[in-house]
Amino acid sequence: MAITKLKKLFQSFLKFFKNLLIARRSSLLVLLIGVFFPLQIFGSLAEDVWENQGGFPWDVPILLAIHSTAQPQLDAFALVLTELGVFWGVFPFAAITAFILLVRRKKLPLAYFVTTLMGSIIINRTVKVLLRRVRPNLWESPAPEFDYGFPSGHAMSSMTLVAALVVLTWNTRWRWLVLIVGGLFVLAIGWTRLYLGVHYPSDVLAGWMVSVAWAIGVSLLIKPNSTKRKSIGKEAVKNN
Repeated sequence: MAITKLKKLFQSFLKFFKNLLIARRSSLLVLLIGVFFPLQIFGSLAEDVWENQGGFPWDVPILLAIHSTAQPQLDAFALVLTELGVFWGVFPFAAITAFILLVRRKKLPLAYFVTTLMGSIIINRTVKVLLRRVRPNLWESPAPEFDYGFPSGHAMSSMTLVAALVVLTWNTRWRWLVLIVGGLFVLAIGWTRLYLGVHYPSDVLAGWMVSVAWAIGVSLLIKPNSTKRKSIGKEAVKNN
C-alpha cells in the first residue's frame, strides 16, 4: 500500500511539473535565450581572457580593418558619439527615465530599472578588476583610456539601458521603436570603442552579452510589467 501511495504521489507531481513547464514555457524560453546563452558566451570570453591577456585571434584583424577607415572627420564624429555611451547620453537619459517612473508612481518598473543599471555598473567594475585586461595599443588613440578594458563599460552601459527599456516597453506599442533605435545606438557606441582603438572586439561583445543576461535575469525576478501578483504555479494548478 505504501509503495502504491508513493507511486501515485510521484505521478501527481510529474503531472503538476509538466503543467508547470507548459504554463511557464515562455519564461523558460526567455531564460534560455536571454540569460543562459549570453552568459555562456560571456563566460567563454572571460575564461580565455583570464588565460590569455593578449586577446583572441580575431581581435586585432578586426581592429586593424576598422582603423583602415580612419579619417579626421570620422575621428571627430567618433569622439562626440562615444561620449553618449556613458556620461553625456546614457546617464542623463537613465536619470530622466527614473524620474518619470518615480513621478508616475511606477514602483516596480522603477525598482527594476534602478537595480538593472546599478547592478551593471557593479558587474563591470568587478570584472575589470578581477581580469585586469590591458587595452589594445595598436595606434595612438585620439581618446586614450587608462583603466582595464574587459568588458567594455560603454558597451555595457548602452546595452543595459536599451535592454532595460525593451523590457519595460515590451507590452506596449513602443517596443519596436525602442528595439530598432536602441539597437542602432548600441551598435554605434560599440563601433566608436573599436574605431578609437580603446577596446578589443571581445571586450565589446562580452559587455553586450553580460548586459543582456543581467537585464533579462533581473526582469524574471522583479517582473516589472506585472499588474498583479501571481503565485508561482497558479496556472499549472489550474491545468492539473
